[in-house]
Amino acid sequence: MNHAIQLPCLRDRFFPRDRRSVPAARKFTYQALAGWGLAGGERADDVSLCVSELATNALLHGVPPGRGFRLFLRYDGDVLRVEVHDSGAGVPRIPDGADEGGRGLLLVAALADRWGVGERDPGKVVWCEFAGCF
Repeated sequence: MNHAIQLPCLRDRFFPRDRRSVPAARKFTYQALAGWGLAGGERADDVSLCVSELATNALLHGVPPGRGFRLFLRYDGDVLRVEVHDSGAGVPRIPDGADEGGRGLLLVAALADRWGVGERDPGKVVWCEFAGCF
C-alpha cells in the first residue's frame, strides 16, 4: 500500500499564554514531523529546539495577558517552514552584548538555514526554515 503524503503539508495550532505551551508546541511539532515521515530525520532535533526557542520568546516578549501564539508548520517536500505568530509589539533581534537576553535567537540563526521577522496586524511573525536533509 502506498502511503504518499500530499504536499504541501500544513499544520497549525493555537497555544495560550501558559508555561505548558512550550512543551506542548514541541510535542505538536514532533507529531507533525512523525506524520510527514520526518521525525527520525537528522534535522528533527534542530527543528524542535527552534520551535522551543521561538515559542518561549513569544510567551516572554510577544504575548500580552489573555492572548496566545499560533504555531504554523509547512513542509513542501524541500523546505520545512516554522512560523510563530504573536500579537505583541517589538522586533526580535540577536543581542549585541553578552548581558542582553535573546540568545535563543542565536540558536535559531545557527540551526536553521534562514530566519526572519515579518509584520502582522497586530504583532509579528518570527519564522525559520530548514531545507532538505530530512
